Amino acid sequence: MTPEEALERARAAGIHRLRIPTPFAVGRVNCYLLDDQPLTLIDTGPNSGKSLDELQHQLERLGHAIEDLELVVITHQHIDHLGLVEIIASRSGAEVAAIDVVVPFVESYGTDTERDDDFAAALMLRYGIPEDLVTALRSVSASFRGWGAAAKVTRPLADGEALELRDRSLEVQLRPGHSPSDTVFWDAERRILICADHLIAHISSNPLLSRPLDGLNEAPGRRPGSASLGSASQERPRALVTYLRSLARTRELPAQILLPGHGQPITDHVRLIDERFALHRRRATKLQGLIAERPRTAYELAQELWGNIAVTQAFLTLSEVVGHVDLLIEAGVVRETTDRGVVRFEATGKEGEVTIPG
Repeated sequence: MTPEEALERARAAGIHRLRIPTPFAVGRVNCYLLDDQPLTLIDTGPNSGKSLDELQHQLERLGHAIEDLELVVITHQHIDHLGLVEIIASRSGAEVAAIDVVVPFVESYGTDTERDDDFAAALMLRYGIPEDLVTALRSVSASFRGWGAAAKVTRPLADGEALELRDRSLEVQLRPGHSPSDTVFWDAERRILICADHLIAHISSNPLLSRPLDGLNEAPGRRPGSASLGSASQERPRALVTYLRSLARTRELPAQILLPGHGQPITDHVRLIDERFALHRRRATKLQGLIAERPRTAYELAQELWGNIAVTQAFLTLSEVVGHVDLLIEAGVVRETTDRGVVRFEATGKEGEVTIPG
């Protein structure tokens, strides 16, 4: 099945892709209109006049208006997916649904994004990013906040529950990793998965080292998915480990079409996920070789891989490096050491094989 055929099949099932512009390098975001009762929009695009205009025009081409919407569903906490939620809800009176663990974040967006920046700054300093670069990146992050907005969630969703519409039932499935709140919606009857940024055909979803959400703040040594940031009260997620476990769950679904948050539909998710597993093994192996040469910080490892790093990419590359080193730590071949508050990774001298969590 080609991507065009997949889109046509989705349209026949009442699922229409809306491609909304964003100011970010990833390009347009895919939102989905479910022509059902209630009339449902999954994700909205960022908080901008251009995005709102495009959304209105694309809805009009389908015979609808923003005021017709009855339910808005948020797939995860990133600003290109939730920025217009409050505007749409206020104009239409639509209910707003989101996975329960992200509700406090969405409703206190401004305060929680500031906490996110504090968390990210502490991580960057701890993993070797120079202070002037951290300061610059905080300024960039603050300038992005206006693309998001707080919204009142009127319908919290639980992992595993059914979101019932007139013509379909969507199973709500929490798939953390790319963000702590990634949620996919599974239409078992049609074998269609609306997967947002959990899996994207043309790029590998970056599992970001996000501040754990309330209810997902896992203590080290108790549950998988987080690691110590220096004390029991300071934790960082093992985002890539968590993400790979989530991918392994998605791999088992008998899906025929995956509708992602960016780019084209996915029609062979098992093959794509297996390719991503292989990609992450290769990246971890490359880092293992660099660490075997001498201990390095995550920032030094990122420079070895990508050279001088743009300010806007510093936290992305940190997440990339630390995520793959976590796989090496799990394999027992690398450990963290701390000197004057800065973490370096060093080889343990043991032999081990990187495995993909499943």
